[in-house]
Amino acid sequence: MTLATIVAWLIQQYILIPLKIEFMQTIAFILVIAALVQMVEIVLKKISPALYQALGIFLPLITTNCTILGVAILVGNGTFTTFEGVEASSLVAGIVFAIGTALGYMLALILFAGIREHMAKLPIPEGMKGVPAALVVAGILALAFMGFSGLV
Repeated sequence: MTLATIVAWLIQQYILIPLKIEFMQTIAFILVIAALVQMVEIVLKKISPALYQALGIFLPLITTNCTILGVAILVGNGTFTTFEGVEASSLVAGIVFAIGTALGYMLALILFAGIREHMAKLPIPEGMKGVPAALVVAGILALAFMGFSGLV
């Protein structure tokens, strides 16, 4: 996510804005993310074949992850929230935002995976097993995270 944000910011600032083709932002960022995922896949295949095999089909799915595209667009436009006195269009602020978003997303995924694993052991009614129970848990988790809004 951080690497895609850096490359997307550079493309936005040095290619799209000077050429006045900001409307191509989404397509350009999707291509950047897809290219970076392919490079990561090639590097993983060479460096750690076991990890590459373990990830399997999930590695190319990163290409369609809306979180990565959303962060790249927010940083590219300079529309994310920053601390007092920090310019939102700076690359450093964008990198910090991307790292923070990646850590938050990782925390949410780990929490949700742990809850789903715990739910597998619980006696859940037949009609609520699977997706319905997961949606209820996702809603409760979203409400819990909303409690953190405005703290920073």
